[in-house]
Amino acid sequence: MDNASMIQRSLRHVWHPCTQMKLHEAQPPVPIARAEGVWLHDFEGRRYLDGISSWWVNLFGHNHPHIKAALRDQLERLDHVMLAGFTHEPVVQLSEKLGALTGLGHAFYGSDGASATEIALKMSAHFWRNSGKPEKCRFIGLAGGYHGETVGALAVTDIAIFREAYAPLVRLAATVPSPDARAAQPGETAADAAWRAAAGLHDWLEQHHAQTAALILEPMVQCAAGMAMYDAAYLREARALCDRYEVHLIVDEIATGFGRTGTMFAHQQAGIRPDFICLSKGLTGGTLPLSAVLTTARVYEAFYDDEVARGFLHSHSYTGNPLACRAALATLELFEQTDVLARNADMAQTLDQAFAPLTQHPAVRNARRLGMIWAWDIDEGHAGASPQPKFASRYAQHAMSQGVVLRPIGQTLYAMPPYALDAETADHLAKGALAALQATLADT
Repeated sequence: MDNASMIQRSLRHVWHPCTQMKLHEAQPPVPIARAEGVWLHDFEGRRYLDGISSWWVNLFGHNHPHIKAALRDQLERLDHVMLAGFTHEPVVQLSEKLGALTGLGHAFYGSDGASATEIALKMSAHFWRNSGKPEKCRFIGLAGGYHGETVGALAVTDIAIFREAYAPLVRLAATVPSPDARAAQPGETAADAAWRAAAGLHDWLEQHHAQTAALILEPMVQCAAGMAMYDAAYLREARALCDRYEVHLIVDEIATGFGRTGTMFAHQQAGIRPDFICLSKGLTGGTLPLSAVLTTARVYEAFYDDEVARGFLHSHSYTGNPLACRAALATLELFEQTDVLARNADMAQTLDQAFAPLTQHPAVRNARRLGMIWAWDIDEGHAGASPQPKFASRYAQHAMSQGVVLRPIGQTLYAMPPYALDAETADHLAKGALAALQATLADT
């Protein structure tokens, strides 16, 4: 098999996600034959460093031996059984471990991040219905928030390109100001920007709390909004306001969980506990689709009743799949067996140094990092030149030519690599990122 034939077959038969397929006439998809560690290999021997963890899912590198061994063992025991009316060891063990890590319990499983969002929203609204307050059925999210692309998730996603075409299908949630630190006014700190946004949340809840079921947010980093990072003060005030006005707090840790922001979960940096947590992406180390929603005993008990209709009648055919749960258990074992967060903190310092020439580039604005997430806003017109269209796609092509996978969000370049980097691969990533920027800015 070669690259060309794989590309032809893919374009003939596969509808690729989040893609205008006509663009592949000029920019064909890159065929990948295998992966190992931080590297993706095509059919003709070229390799590319996976600088975005394959859409933020891969934690410990591709083809990790510990996760592979766990999957082989599980495949010899139990591949799948429906979770309605049955149970199995991997789902029980995983639920116990996730409960211990989050301080929540009663894990409910789906297949992806959008599924987790749907579960949390439905569960929150149904809780209030079971509690005699059916009018509490609306939601609020942050400006620029992203929580998935199914119809319910789009209702709380504030990125127009994803939801405008489906507006007639969507019951839009309200949005409140984002605490994005980039919105800080002259003389303000990131904490000041967070407090100003929290005041907007207060004003909204003061007027609408009686109809509001939950606030949903991405803690510390709004990823699809261009890696918008903010101060933990916002989370503390959001928790206090949700308590005051009897509104659930849902934290979407689908992208930020499992060490990405420097702590196991991003909301822990604020010292709070949410009412719901949505998990996916890194949950299985990037090997199999799985998501989970955990909540409080109070929420669970509101559904516990003799009346079937008061139960949470939501399901997916592959809910709690044993193979996916076993992959997640193996991923959590890697956290238990090695000091992942401390190693990441050291690697982040190494990468900070490697990225310094990029950070200091005159086209860069708002360089920032949280944990193992880096971001740089790019001003193509910094030297008086006219910005060229489609920065993100042009940059991604130049990055591939440098042997790195980096896909900017609009004018924001970011890196979210696997935790398996070493000094050599960190240097390759940083040099490739800078060279790709220089090549993109040189485009005419």
